[in-house]
Amino acid sequence: MIHITLPDGSRREFPGPVTVAEVAASIGSGLAKAALAGKVDGKVVDASHRIEADAHLAIVTAKDAEGLEVIRHSTAHLLAYAVKELFPDAQVTIGPVIENGFYYDFSYKRPFSPEDLQAIERKMAELAARDEPVTRRVLPRDEAVAYFKSIGEHYKAEIIGGIPAGEDVSLYREGAFEDLCRGPHVPSTGKLRHFKLMKLAGAYWRGDHTKEMLQRVYGTAWATKDELQQYLTMLEEAEKRDHRKLGRELDLFHLDEHSPGTVFWHPRGWTVWQVVEQYMRSVYRDNGYQEVKGPQILDRALWEKTGHWDKYRDAMFTTESEKRDYALKPMNCPGHILIFKQGIKSYRDLPLRYGEFGQCHRNEPTGGLHGIMRVRGFTQDDGHIFCTEDMILDECVAYTALLQKVYADFGFTQIIYKVATRPAARIGAEEVWDKAEFALMESLRRSGCTYEIAPGDGAFYGPKIEYTLKDAIGRQWQCGTMQVDFSMAQRLDAVYVAESGERRHPVMLHRAIVGSLERFIGILIEQFAGALPPWLAPVQVSVLNITDAQADYARSVAKTLQNQGLRVQLDLRNEKITYKIREHSMQKPPFILVVGDKEMAAGAVAVRARGNKDLGVMSLEAFVQKAQEDVASKSVV
Repeated sequence: MIHITLPDGSRREFPGPVTVAEVAASIGSGLAKAALAGKVDGKVVDASHRIEADAHLAIVTAKDAEGLEVIRHSTAHLLAYAVKELFPDAQVTIGPVIENGFYYDFSYKRPFSPEDLQAIERKMAELAARDEPVTRRVLPRDEAVAYFKSIGEHYKAEIIGGIPAGEDVSLYREGAFEDLCRGPHVPSTGKLRHFKLMKLAGAYWRGDHTKEMLQRVYGTAWATKDELQQYLTMLEEAEKRDHRKLGRELDLFHLDEHSPGTVFWHPRGWTVWQVVEQYMRSVYRDNGYQEVKGPQILDRALWEKTGHWDKYRDAMFTTESEKRDYALKPMNCPGHILIFKQGIKSYRDLPLRYGEFGQCHRNEPTGGLHGIMRVRGFTQDDGHIFCTEDMILDECVAYTALLQKVYADFGFTQIIYKVATRPAARIGAEEVWDKAEFALMESLRRSGCTYEIAPGDGAFYGPKIEYTLKDAIGRQWQCGTMQVDFSMAQRLDAVYVAESGERRHPVMLHRAIVGSLERFIGILIEQFAGALPPWLAPVQVSVLNITDAQADYARSVAKTLQNQGLRVQLDLRNEKITYKIREHSMQKPPFILVVGDKEMAAGAVAVRARGNKDLGVMSLEAFVQKAQEDVASKSVV
């Protein structure tokens, strides 16, 4: 007998080997129809997988995260099937699942067109409607290589040739199409109904620019029609909010090929930058951080000692002077250790918190650059806390509370917490990693935060908490981090004098709240669709006169507002007031003040709030009070 234990703890007995699909059918016809795959002892497998010994089993359906992964993986194969049906001479290469979808790379004699993309999507729908079974078979490596060569799929043959000799490989067939894949896949193509092809792009074979340029087709797939539509609607909204488009329209910044991957900030954009930086500077000041500033260029020998040279060399900009090699810093950590090492530090000085708006450079590939979200030159709100092992927990708890407050001030209230644990390539003893990982998890528990584990995603020197924001349209942005590092201070021989009089290495906590200021400002622009809240807006009040007769009064209004600390734009142009209101509204200031003869006579202003809301006429003093309250409260409405 074989005993199958289900997630609710119940057990089912079978006289011999049984497939996942058969177990599902024994539970009920509804589950049998919904089953996409199974999770046997924690491993996701095909519904056709035979269970030959006692096991724990969960039936995977479209409602499960694993089910959505199987759907997307299978839809990538459906895409390749459709391409081969329409373009038999095309060769298939690889087709992985990515966030929110999948892609597949093809080699073909001409570029695919948008019309081709539509035809491929129609063919996919036709193939899905056939509800053809998806079956698996296993071949020895060499036999699989010979098979794919025989059908002209040389890229597949090359992939399989890289697998160690003597190993078996699995192939999946649906109708006339068979592909190399580990699986698992849906039982039949009829399970794939809610998908859309999104775009075409180029991609080098195996990511090597010396090899052939392939054609990459991107798609998305979802469990239900509603989920697909919600995603497509979100993409439409994201396009409207694109920070690159809004950056041009609102005259905030531009990007230039004379310095790819860096930002040219215009006056209004730099104003936003300064507001964010000064706010974060106040966070430093009010929470026990001492602001420091390290140099941009550091000797290669330092990067070798810390371990960064081995890990990040390809992403570093380097230079040479007087036969010494230097690198532009990709991060600020080593510089802060060198500052810590100046003078004798006592246990009484700890925790010692340094903060820096440190400008860093990383040689990101051109294809990876994206507006101000992913750049080569960026500034971090970087901080490092030097402390004893006993202080780690309290520092992490305090930091999470601080981060939550900062994010709330910027309008973000939904935060996802992940603990990224030790990677395969790392430095430091296992017992140290045990302590560091426990401290991070315990700090989140004490903070009342539910968290996920990201296995193996920690830095090479220590585990970390990743703090991810959810924005107004549901997208996720990983910004904040807290990393526990027992190694780097030791590598650079940073010490403090303990209470016992002995010299000890401090623990180093690496932390950032907004992360890259460039990226965070890009996120803010998209979060608010360019309509930044009053405390962040580059222009908080636009003052418009109706005729030249009110010019002097308009100037005095603007001067009064400026003296009260508000950021003001004065428009005295001889244009129709409706034109000026419309033009300024497009720049999204929180308030537009209009002054005519009546307002001038009364010492008042006619107030329009963003969104064409008419707040009526009020005294200048009343408006100043309202505007200052909105700014001080950091209201995001």
